[in-house]
Amino acid sequence: MRIGEVAAKAGVSVRSLRYYEQQGLLHSTRNAGGQRRYPAGAVEQVRLIQELYSSGLPSRAIRELLPFAESGEVPEELVELLAAQRDRLDRRMTDLRDMRERLNGCIAEARGSRPGASG
Repeated sequence: MRIGEVAAKAGVSVRSLRYYEQQGLLHSTRNAGGQRRYPAGAVEQVRLIQELYSSGLPSRAIRELLPFAESGEVPEELVELLAAQRDRLDRRMTDLRDMRERLNGCIAEARGSRPGASG
């Protein structure tokens, strides 16, 4: 499959596919004319890469996980990496909720300090 076909079927840009190759997440061969050729499973692999990126995982972690995607047998150290990422997200969510509450307090205070505003 050519790069444009994979991009269209996976719903990503050609630039993204090139980036995935740079990061070692996706592999292609080149034909005699130098054009990239991808294996039949490339579209599903790109979708998985997208899903893992959207989970907040960095390229390094995705690169480690991809070999285990088909077998479904993920080593404990990678499970721990995923759990650590989840914990980071939990902390960020808590921080964002706290920031939102502080902002709500600022808004309430600003509304209450306007001339003619009723409490």
